[in-house]
Amino acid sequence: MTSLVAGALLGCAREKAFPSMAAGVSAEPKSAGHFFPIRVGDRVVRMQLAVRSSEMQRGLMDRRDLGQDEGMLFVYDKPQSMTFWMRNTPTALDIGFFGSGGKLEEVYPMYPFDENTVASRSAELAYALEMNQGWFVRSGVKPGAALDLKALGQALKERGFSPDKYGAGAMK
Repeated sequence: MTSLVAGALLGCAREKAFPSMAAGVSAEPKSAGHFFPIRVGDRVVRMQLAVRSSEMQRGLMDRRDLGQDEGMLFVYDKPQSMTFWMRNTPTALDIGFFGSGGKLEEVYPMYPFDENTVASRSAELAYALEMNQGWFVRSGVKPGAALDLKALGQALKERGFSPDKYGAGAMK
């Protein structure tokens, strides 16, 4: 009987956490390994979202298979300064830092296995996008380009996160 009650309670908690489950739409949210199409400027990028601390710490470590228009977007719940490094990361990357309104503010190159930090100048950043090195220049994506916060909000929902918590609610 205890397991039946526990199962019923777990079912209720699951329906509250994932309302779409109650409607039978989706069994579980997507994982950090899923790619989401999100526009940056005039380009659509297939992004993986790093939202949890463990996902951010792992980032693109050990990855050698990043496609031409694939990247990882680090999503923060409040504006801040950012520092990144390339520990255990064999792929040369560029990092673009975005403000809370989704505007690209800064872009920097990062080199394989370099443990020196790449720090932002601004302390008002909410998102960081890692792409293959040279992608921003080749794609014509320059500071001022917009990150599609509406598509990001949808991707966050699909991951099981509240878009409003990450500044990607009903924007643009």
